[in-house]
Amino acid sequence: MYRNKVSIIIDLRVLDSNPLSDFNKYMYRQSNILSAKKAIKVILGTALLFTGSQSFAQETTSHSPYSKFGIGQMREDLLPQTRSMGGISTAIRYQAGLPILNIANPASYSGLNRTILEAGLYGNITQLNKGSAQDNTADFAFSHFGFGFAVARNHGIAFGLMPYSDIGYNITEMRTMGTITTKQSKQGEGGLNKAFIGYGFSPFKGFSVGGNAGFLFGELKDNLTVSFPTDFNSLNARSQVTRLVRGLIVDYGAQYSFPVSRKHNITLGYSGSLNNTVKEKTSQLITRTQPSADPDFENVALDSLPQIGERTRNINLPMKHNVGITISQGYDWMIGADLKYADWTEYQTRAGEASLGKNYGVALGGQWKPDAGSNKYWNIVDYRLGVRYNQGHITANNTRIDDMAVTLGFGLPLPETNFGSTSSRINISAEIGQQGTLQNNLVRERYININIGFNINDLWFRRRSYD
Repeated sequence: MYRNKVSIIIDLRVLDSNPLSDFNKYMYRQSNILSAKKAIKVILGTALLFTGSQSFAQETTSHSPYSKFGIGQMREDLLPQTRSMGGISTAIRYQAGLPILNIANPASYSGLNRTILEAGLYGNITQLNKGSAQDNTADFAFSHFGFGFAVARNHGIAFGLMPYSDIGYNITEMRTMGTITTKQSKQGEGGLNKAFIGYGFSPFKGFSVGGNAGFLFGELKDNLTVSFPTDFNSLNARSQVTRLVRGLIVDYGAQYSFPVSRKHNITLGYSGSLNNTVKEKTSQLITRTQPSADPDFENVALDSLPQIGERTRNINLPMKHNVGITISQGYDWMIGADLKYADWTEYQTRAGEASLGKNYGVALGGQWKPDAGSNKYWNIVDYRLGVRYNQGHITANNTRIDDMAVTLGFGLPLPETNFGSTSSRINISAEIGQQGTLQNNLVRERYININIGFNINDLWFRRRSYD
């Protein structure tokens, strides 16, 4: 049966910002802010909750049988602040009155008036069902690192490291040909990461544009093992195909923000990418092992045959277009929606692999703060909720593999320092969803993705004056 893992991620992320004078109106008071000591307990407690049965991090954080298609399961450029709102991000510049490091749309970097440091962990719990069989998995991993700051008024730069995709499947089946019984195990592991640097600026009031340049790198491994469980005179064979992926990728975005009343503001956003092309270098290693009831002995290779002709090719990544809108009222609330499109039809699939299609998605979400000026801690917490649906680009057994989820989360403010110039926040998000179906002999995944992030929002690189 399929075996998957669960991942827990802590994500450090940026808060929204408006002018500093407005921000100072709502400086959270030390007496009613969660202490740093309590914050650490929240992070450690959540991590232990989801990793109690897992004592170490795994090589991959995906455990979906559908990750064997293409370059694996895609990870969007989302942090907990936006994941918890259904994944809306295209039209987000500020959140709860502070600037946000919105990597999904680099046009938002023009709104940075503070230095933002982000880091995070990601966790996943998955239940897999096929017919009457069921399997549960769990895992955790480091999620991302991001850093953003203003270089001039309405000009911002960001850089960091994000997961791009990963593979994590385990499929086992028994086959009988006459009197010979074989056990075939297919396993996938590894992932791709993206190191990026981006720039955004505002050419005129309300309008901003930006772009990210990234370097994609990583390894994807597909392993096939054929063994003879009832015949100890036959040698077992194992094939490991390793795909080494490297290349430059570019994405871009634009935003236009304008007031519709004294209290309300609307932001329109667009983000996308063209068909980025990267190189994929494939190698193969075939080994034979002596069967044994002792698994340690069986893992020792008797001989090996290195790659049969190392191959290098170019692969086309999908063209993407996203549009979004948000409506906000200062520090109090924000709602928004995104429409997402990705065209995988130009991706060069491997021999024997089904062609990929087009991905269509919609996301709805928002956040609410009960009372930004309250002395009660839970009144100044950000509460977030959302929903998303994706008609996937993968087709298996003539069935489109769709993904849907309900999301929720919290933004927990921490004590401010340096007379209010430094603020931090813990952001927690949960995605409760389902991918696939039990129909047509397919696998249904039900999952809970957890992101826990911490961000620092500070006034760095400022010119000081002295009397």
